Amino acid sequence: MMTLNGIPITSSELANLWMAYQEKTMIMRILEHFIEHAENDERPLLQTHYDGASKTIETIKEIFEQEGAVIPLGFTEEDVHKGVPKLFDYMFNIMYLHMMTKVEMSLYSLFCGMSYRKDINDLFINLTAEAQALNRDSTQFLLEKGVLVRPAYVSMPKEVHFVQNTDYRSGFNLLNEPRSLNTIEVSLIHHAIETNLVGMQLMIGFAQVASHEDVQDYLVKGMKLSRKIEMDLGEFLRQSFIEPPATHAGKATTSKVAPFSDKLMLYNTSLLTTFGLGSNALGGAFSLRNDLPAKMAVLAADIFRFAHQGGKIMIQNGWMEEPPQIEDRNKLTE
Repeated sequence: MMTLNGIPITSSELANLWMAYQEKTMIMRILEHFIEHAENDERPLLQTHYDGASKTIETIKEIFEQEGAVIPLGFTEEDVHKGVPKLFDYMFNIMYLHMMTKVEMSLYSLFCGMSYRKDINDLFINLTAEAQALNRDSTQFLLEKGVLVRPAYVSMPKEVHFVQNTDYRSGFNLLNEPRSLNTIEVSLIHHAIETNLVGMQLMIGFAQVASHEDVQDYLVKGMKLSRKIEMDLGEFLRQSFIEPPATHAGKATTSKVAPFSDKLMLYNTSLLTTFGLGSNALGGAFSLRNDLPAKMAVLAADIFRFAHQGGKIMIQNGWMEEPPQIEDRNKLTE
């Protein structure tokens, strides 16, 4: 077996490369549909991401070949249908890119800390930087087009204060109104709502073109869950006299012709659901008002049940590619 400088890859590195291969092959198929229907000013950003994903896939293939590992299947040309009407309307392409670069920044930053061989660590460092650059560019593009809402502006603090009363943490106070949200809490809520607004339109588009009834029903549940998260968290902002983010752009079209396979649409949904669980955990952990973590916990339970159901559907239809498995030592003793 050929390895880099005689150092084989570890189980975590194998897992992370495998997961990156799944995500990058999926994003290429999505981008192929987007690029086919993109406006001229959208195409450079989409093409940059596509070219980067293609290069990453080739790098991962080379590592797997050096290690004597089978190349994963991931998502292929069979998972995207060319020449069909566009599934999403004005600016959704870049809004989706903006959302997915958030996922990639988190994912590849995590993988950096789980990689020990220099070439693999360098790969994930570069992928993190690439995702950060694309997120920056897509953010500025959407702001210039007027379809991305900035978080609320606040007065700048003039003094340092320390919390003097445990009521600061109380959101379930029946006698008094809870305190206004602090900026940490506002930022986490804004992020969750912004992501779910795009996710809701994604679920609407996916649901109306899914070919399997169980997949369609599941994606409708995803649409309703995204709407519930947006409405429940938006109420916290409204209580502090802050309007939740909203946009006129990025809607699903009325097309009923699928540009993607049901397998791909479920995987994309699964990836975003996993990201949503992580974001909810972060929001709950950093909030100092006890009603917000409680709400996050309820939503997390809903998201977990939704993710579990999606996994069952993928397995039942034979769409869940199995990650590399640790050898079962117990079988040696049978």
